[in-house]
Amino acid sequence: MFAPSHSSVRSTIAAFLPVLAAFLLAHPLSSTPQTPTPALATASASELRINGAVATPLVLSVGDLKKMPRKTLSVLNPHDKKNETYEGVLLAELLQRAGVPQGEKLRGPALATYVVAEAADGYRVVFSLAELDSGILDSDVLVADTLDGAPLGGQLGPFRLVAPHEKRPARWVRMLKSITVVTAAVQ
Repeated sequence: MFAPSHSSVRSTIAAFLPVLAAFLLAHPLSSTPQTPTPALATASASELRINGAVATPLVLSVGDLKKMPRKTLSVLNPHDKKNETYEGVLLAELLQRAGVPQGEKLRGPALATYVVAEAADGYRVVFSLAELDSGILDSDVLVADTLDGAPLGGQLGPFRLVAPHEKRPARWVRMLKSITVVTAAVQ
């Protein structure tokens, strides 16, 4: 009979923990409803929530994004085979406002942090925090609120995550509703 060593069991569990943590954030085990923080209590379909392992949870409207530093990206949408111009706020800027470590503060255990972006229809994607930090990589991941100068329509918005430097738009998230920051468990 094969009996796995303690170290192989620990490494298997450690590999599974980030997935479990993301699941538990989305599906609490409690049978009683959790009371949201005051900032999150008012969130609606037209707002974007940034929460999880952040110093300051945020609930943002399109109007809030309009007041922040803006970026415009022209990209080729591989699905539609046409050039599109998106405008919005870099995801790194939003994470900075939520108090997520960046720049020189992004080191050591903080490098095991990841971001789960979720759409209203349940579609989810993951980015490592390092992928979003301009001190490490120029990813230009954008939380867009306009397409070709017009507000994003119901099938795309009001927010869309655009990752312009990827070969496939698999991590472009339409109808973006939340960004959850998760710190991977330490072994």
